[in-house]
Amino acid sequence: MYAIVEIAGQQFKVSKDQKVYVHRLATEEGSNVTFDKVLFVDNAGAITLGAPAITGASVEAKVLRHLQGDKVIVFKKKRRKGYKKKNGHRQALTQIVIEGINI
Repeated sequence: MYAIVEIAGQQFKVSKDQKVYVHRLATEEGSNVTFDKVLFVDNAGAITLGAPAITGASVEAKVLRHLQGDKVIVFKKKRRKGYKKKNGHRQALTQIVIEGINI
């Protein structure tokens, strides 16, 4: 059984006991969170498709920890103009584990 759910503006294909890194959520570590925007559910071949979301379906997850992602270097350059700009960025992430999919 798996589901496609929208979490913090991004769509993820999730199943039970899967660990997922999502954009930083405004919840504390160790707390439970429920996502109601379930777009698609596959239950052993029985497909349920939402338009755009399935009413009454939800995905329950537990927040494991908050962390920062790997550093990404943003380098901009315009040739022959002497313009160079180097910048780094580390995305704020939250690691969650999927505890259940409710239809």
